[in-house]
Amino acid sequence: MRAAIIGAGSWGTTFAMVLADAGTDVTICARRPEIAESINRRHRNPWYQKGIRLPDTVRATTDPAAAVEGVDFVALAVPAQHLRESLREWAHHVPPEALYVSLIKGIELHTTLRMSEVVCEVADVPPDRVAVVTGPNLAREIAERQPSAAVVACVDERQAARLQAACQTSYFRPYTNTDVVGCELAGAVKNVIAVAVGIADGLGFGNNSRASLITRGLAETARLGVVLGADPMTFAGLAGLGDLVATCCSPLSRNHGVGERLGRGMSVEQALAATTTTAEGVVSCQAILELARKHNVEMPIVEVVVAVLYEGMRPRDAVGVLMNRSAKAERHGTPAVRIENGR
Repeated sequence: MRAAIIGAGSWGTTFAMVLADAGTDVTICARRPEIAESINRRHRNPWYQKGIRLPDTVRATTDPAAAVEGVDFVALAVPAQHLRESLREWAHHVPPEALYVSLIKGIELHTTLRMSEVVCEVADVPPDRVAVVTGPNLAREIAERQPSAAVVACVDERQAARLQAACQTSYFRPYTNTDVVGCELAGAVKNVIAVAVGIADGLGFGNNSRASLITRGLAETARLGVVLGADPMTFAGLAGLGDLVATCCSPLSRNHGVGERLGRGMSVEQALAATTTTAEGVVSCQAILELARKHNVEMPIVEVVVAVLYEGMRPRDAVGVLMNRSAKAERHGTPAVRIENGR
């Protein structure tokens, strides 16, 4: 098997290591020449995975056309809002049978498209040529080869199984799924919920607050997912609850870090300036809220995150907005009820 990774950030570099450890030859396409040179000469990417030595079978280039030549898989690890532009530059070089693999957890602004939908539109490929890797995938822990599980989703079960075999190692255990909609939506929304949890942590609130936000955030995600055709069970699995818990509770989470700095009193500009890599939830929250309103789905946590980031709402006031909403029965709209009813 041969694979290309478009993007040499922390997750792209780490997934290249996973593929190589599983026996796949990997070429990383880096934007910066110094990163490509370091990977080729020293087998390291100190800008994004300091102290991690990459397998010898991982190579790097700055030429996307060279990277994708003759590959079986093309993994996409660029920021969500840059994916369309990136694909336009090099997608015509991709072999006709290669599988596109999205590692990106975001929703495109203005179009409200999921990443797999952007790939299908720009690369002009059917949905069975696009897969998604998601789940509790904190890059640094995987780079250290700590045990982790993930989800490989594709509408074509055979394609999902091919990718599963190409990235299964002693420390990385992928499970297949055909619910691409649910997996992608869960991965995008959890970043926004992590910002909210970070705000609560920054304000000094404890585990009750964190657990409440995680649980209600999962309910919001499931409500939108079911309306869009997702399988409710997806949100109880690795792509849903698993990824949500990891992102909301880990100091390695960029989105949680942004929220925590906001809760401690930093301005939005200061909080973002202190984040060295992309926090997808900060941008995607607007597209997710637009998508929810388009389908008449209530997502109050997403609403207050958007208000804090873009409308000047103070973090402590956001807590008041959530706590003073009208009382409801928990069973309404929760994934558990939908699962029990066979819906």
